[in-house]
Amino acid sequence: MNKSELIDAMAADAGISKAAAKAALDSLTSNVTNALKKGDKVALVGWGTWSVSQRAARNGRNPQTGKEITIAAKNVVKFKAGAGLSESVN
Repeated sequence: MNKSELIDAMAADAGISKAAAKAALDSLTSNVTNALKKGDKVALVGWGTWSVSQRAARNGRNPQTGKEITIAAKNVVKFKAGAGLSESVN
């Protein structure tokens, strides 16, 4: 499912216009993004939790040349599925 298909499904389920569903989805994504930028966790009980963790710098290898390179440290977003989501998928 891509973003436009999700907007269509949200609009149909909630009985709202596609524009309102798009605004709601955009609001959700921007608020989750802003919270993660601040270092906060975002938890939707029964569905899942987003968090940010730091990945340390490490050495890697260029697969074409075999030359060793340094991969910079960076922040990565993690998602842990909640019990309700996990149960509904299995």
